[in-house]
Amino acid sequence: MTPAELSAFLLAAVGRVIARLEAQAEPLAELTVVDLALDRPKNRDHGDWASNIALKLAKKLGTNPRELAAVFAEEFSLIEGVASVDVAGPGFINLTLDAAAAGALAKTIVELGAEYGRGDLYAGVTINLEFVSANPTGPIHIGGVRWAAVGDSLARIFTAEGGIVTREYYFNDHGAQIDKFARSLLASFHGEPAPEDGYGGQYISDIADRVVDEHAGDLALLNRDDAQELFRARGVDLMFTDIKASLHDFGVDFDVYFHENSLHESNAVAHAIARLRELGHMYEAEGATWLRTTDFGDDRDRVVIKSDGEAAYIAADLAYYLNKRERGFERNLIMLGADHHGYVARLMAMVSAFGDTPRYHLEILIGQMVNLLRDGQPMRMSKRAGTVVTMEDLVDAVGVDAARYALVRSSSDSQLDVDLDQLGKRTNDNPVFYVQYAHARTRSVAINAAASGVDRSVFDASLLTHDSESVLLGVLAELPRVVRQAAELREPHRIARYCEELAGAYHRWYDNCRVTPLGDEEVSDLHRTRLWLNDATGTVLRNGLGLLGVSAPDRM
Repeated sequence: MTPAELSAFLLAAVGRVIARLEAQAEPLAELTVVDLALDRPKNRDHGDWASNIALKLAKKLGTNPRELAAVFAEEFSLIEGVASVDVAGPGFINLTLDAAAAGALAKTIVELGAEYGRGDLYAGVTINLEFVSANPTGPIHIGGVRWAAVGDSLARIFTAEGGIVTREYYFNDHGAQIDKFARSLLASFHGEPAPEDGYGGQYISDIADRVVDEHAGDLALLNRDDAQELFRARGVDLMFTDIKASLHDFGVDFDVYFHENSLHESNAVAHAIARLRELGHMYEAEGATWLRTTDFGDDRDRVVIKSDGEAAYIAADLAYYLNKRERGFERNLIMLGADHHGYVARLMAMVSAFGDTPRYHLEILIGQMVNLLRDGQPMRMSKRAGTVVTMEDLVDAVGVDAARYALVRSSSDSQLDVDLDQLGKRTNDNPVFYVQYAHARTRSVAINAAASGVDRSVFDASLLTHDSESVLLGVLAELPRVVRQAAELREPHRIARYCEELAGAYHRWYDNCRVTPLGDEEVSDLHRTRLWLNDATGTVLRNGLGLLGVSAPDRM
């Protein structure tokens, strides 16, 4: 019995009880399986599942929670596959399934394959997920790499919950930073030091050399200003090509690369201002055009068009947000670095000014810094000083799988220390190795089973009675709930921690329960049924790792 099936049975039972009691109390709104809130008890002695539904409904039904729980428990005990029901504390209900009902999940998982764990939280919802979006003025530094891992994982999780997801990269090819980049390339070409406010490092020399290789003849004929424009145009293109290649090698590909410059070269800014003017939120003062964001919680109104006619920074934000909404995206998420907290209030005010709902139509996720450690010491980084630690550096040190897993394993709103020495170890102290090894072990067990004549021709769930089997089945049942929570809370690290819990449960089961017979022992239905459980675990580990963009190797 899957958790979804059990929830449906319990919901029907709750409905029968309410039908008897509702005549004496205020009518209840229609309940759904979400209201059942099934959880796994921390203490396995308390059963397979627990629900606080009686605590939720007692007041509305005009009764005592524990008394209501007792009524629910009596009804739940009639469900086929439920071995026992107990009421605990003020009104918690603990349920224990019989071995056959609990074990049936293994066969269901194998049959569902890659579909197991998927849900419908965002079924049909269009989601624009913008992440990384680093300026094309240098390689992606480690903070951007973290968002690459987290953002791509979130996209996979939203898709697993039915969302129609577009991964978008906002290409910052407009403004002062691009000017500094172009001047830095030009300085390298002339053998001059990097400008005081420019960029240094080997990558600047490399990009400049590539431009020279392509345009040596042209550069010889150009004055300094025209040469700088050539370095701007070609240098940005080369840098961004390198960024896209690095992301692809990291397993991250974007559906849309949106150019900021296109907002300024088109009428997008004027269009957004006209819309806000129609809504009554724009005004003129001091020769400038302002958005009245203080009406929506901002600490001050924002200049959109400066007195000299130039667009202020927020102008592109207005145009870009409206562009996304007009492209049909219902939910828009932007993932920003730790130094962007100050942007949140003005962006939420912008959303309100357009008549939308802040934190629904637009969400801002703020990520914290990453410290890379080697020999216990932090690796210093500075893009401008040229000592930046890049995506390529991290991948070269530990590989794509270990890098992605390490960056997504902790909550993105907390600072993260990544120990490169630990990630390079092939031991259980390395979390990604621990999980991947569990998957490889499931494949090894399956191969050995086939060699011993064990197949999946028989499945008898009632034979799965060992304590470690009960624990393993309980963890396997959790994947759909964990995926939904990870989507709701924007926390892909929940998937990683779940995979580690599952790997631990599997390793303990492997130590206690054999799939292949010993010596001259005959192949039995227990061996065949355990092969189903083994393969179900492999399926769930693959599905979980896949949501993180991490491979599930067959051999280690």
